[in-house]
Amino acid sequence: MTTTRLIIVAVGGQGNLLASRVLGEAALLSGVAVRMSEIHGMAQRGGVVESALVFGDAESTIISDGEADVFVSFEPAEALRALKKCRKDTVSIVNLSPLPPFTVAIGRGVYPELDQVKKIMAEKTGKLIAFDAVALATEAGSVMSVNMVLLGALAQADVLPVSAENIKKAIAARTKKSFTDINLKAFDLGYAAAASA
Repeated sequence: MTTTRLIIVAVGGQGNLLASRVLGEAALLSGVAVRMSEIHGMAQRGGVVESALVFGDAESTIISDGEADVFVSFEPAEALRALKKCRKDTVSIVNLSPLPPFTVAIGRGVYPELDQVKKIMAEKTGKLIAFDAVALATEAGSVMSVNMVLLGALAQADVLPVSAENIKKAIAARTKKSFTDINLKAFDLGYAAAASA
């Protein structure tokens, strides 16, 4: 089986780790070998959280610079920060709703222009799917479901060896029952948005 390497980057609290667990469950449902690792950078305080998932035959979860086949960023500036993981044929999915860091809030930093983020990502990767996932999560019923919106976009991109159906089954199995309907709606909205992005 072909190996597919996925990097997911987010800010703490955006649901990156739950999204990774859902994908891991979906891989198991699909009979696909998967290995996962996580890096937590002060996640409780809005720091960087990075997940690496390797689907198929692999002995390590380490994804070095230039090795990501697929790249998902929950936050635009984090997409730029982790861009070195991508290469010219990487499929990248980026949420365009910013969460500016503390340094920007106190005037000690400058947040990149969204058009510039899109331009750089489009130039440096093979395919870019970029949209406001927070707006769709809100439409689904909870801003906390931004991770499910991005999973929908990822499923629509058809770059992982797991089906949208198995991802939805994993969402139902891995998320709180009180949020299942919202999460599935968020997934569907992300799926549709990626088709037209």
